[in-house]
Amino acid sequence: MDLEVSPALTIPASELGWRFSRSSGPGGQHVNTSDSRAELSWDVTNSAVLTDEQRAILTERLARRLVDGIVTVAASEQRSQLRNRESALVKLGNLVSTALAPDAPPRRPTRKTRGSNQRRLATKGQRSIIKQGRQRPPAE
Repeated sequence: MDLEVSPALTIPASELGWRFSRSSGPGGQHVNTSDSRAELSWDVTNSAVLTDEQRAILTERLARRLVDGIVTVAASEQRSQLRNRESALVKLGNLVSTALAPDAPPRRPTRKTRGSNQRRLATKGQRSIIKQGRQRPPAE
């Protein structure tokens, strides 16, 4: 099953690698006998569907998750292997789409308004008066 990351990018099933193992999640005794945990791997560096620009962006932004150019996600939240496979596909799709998303525009620096500054100073003054009232009177 192909993974559609975005309208412009679809990862073919032939580039996805699956591994299954025993899960530590829910399922009772069933968990001890079935390989319901799903690991999905995708080779970013050798993928044929990526442009050079996309490959560079992914290798830079996913650098901590890449092992020899391969990104891996695991899913063991569900009891069945099929649901964990679907969950792993969704996880990989979200990971790749957020990594390929354009950067947010830089924040424009703003100044505090005169009114907010006056309110802040007024509250500070009130606080100061309250704390002064708690002090011990000076000894004579």
